[in-house]
Amino acid sequence: MPTVSLCIIVKNEEETLGRCLESVHDLVDEINIVDTGSTDRTVEIARQYTDRVFHYEWPDSFAEALNVSFSKATQEYILYLDADDVLLPKDREAFRRLKETLDPGIDAVSMYYDYGTDEYGNVSLRYRYYRLVKRSRNFRWVGDCHQHLPVSGRTLQADIAVTHRRIKHAAGRTLGIYRKKWERGDAFAVRDYFYYGNELREGGYCEEAIGMYAKHLAHPEGWVDDRIFACIYTADCYRSLNDRENELVFLFKSFEHGKPRAEALCRIGDWFARKNDQRTAVYWYESALRTPPDPDQWSFSYPAYHTWYPRLQLCVCHYKLGDLKTAYEHNEEAARYRPDDPHVKHNREWLGARLGLSS
Repeated sequence: MPTVSLCIIVKNEEETLGRCLESVHDLVDEINIVDTGSTDRTVEIARQYTDRVFHYEWPDSFAEALNVSFSKATQEYILYLDADDVLLPKDREAFRRLKETLDPGIDAVSMYYDYGTDEYGNVSLRYRYYRLVKRSRNFRWVGDCHQHLPVSGRTLQADIAVTHRRIKHAAGRTLGIYRKKWERGDAFAVRDYFYYGNELREGGYCEEAIGMYAKHLAHPEGWVDDRIFACIYTADCYRSLNDRENELVFLFKSFEHGKPRAEALCRIGDWFARKNDQRTAVYWYESALRTPPDPDQWSFSYPAYHTWYPRLQLCVCHYKLGDLKTAYEHNEEAARYRPDDPHVKHNREWLGARLGLSS
């Protein structure tokens, strides 16, 4: 059975670190914590689980700090987590089985990253990430922020999820790093334009975000999935700016880079629904339901757009078209995912009463 070093970089993570380590400490053979300047109880909590706690001044680069943490590992494989990540019980068991059966010839293992979860326990944002890598391959992190780990050799895509359970958000930290890089005139990789655009969009700087997405799309070597979402997110920005024409242009432009994604199909449905063209909206929402998620997709996946969201929108569309029975059926499908959603409950009561189905 291969041995595993867990590596984590931390700063003021007293609220989450213990929870993270409790979920994984008995699955690994070594825990390395690199603290980058905590002023709370983070180090004290870390020492409850390991004596391998190292101090490193924050370098304004996630990749640099992560590479330092990897340099502390001494076991055969390295597992990377954030302090606000956890392994849920089913994934703990899956990781245990992986460790027992892992072919020593495997160089890197990817896992799902369930980055967001809604109030009903549904995963709201998922993508893949390389989490377990062979130490002897000396893989190095790249990128001051939104870093990634280029790997090579034999890889395995595992059906294991790491779940992100954030308590607080370091508002503006990543955006600030990108702004400094931009103002210094640092060289940007093609993916940096995409992720800088994301930070600008999330911060409400839509016009700047559109410019960064345009720079990303101008590079033919950009990753296909990033290009697709650069178009979708550009459309979101135009929607925020009340530019309906360009919103629709960029939603359709996303089709130029790969097969249509449910995230784009539902947004097109929304566009026609806002125009009160319910029949056309129905077409696009139904198209989203016919577009299943790819379990091996590495880019962002928002499961709501494959499941409850188009159902809830179809309920509204069919109600407006006068088909109350079909509206009710779609609402009940949405209820499978969001049973206590106030919209779902209201729709059930209102439609059920008119169909003679209310209790």
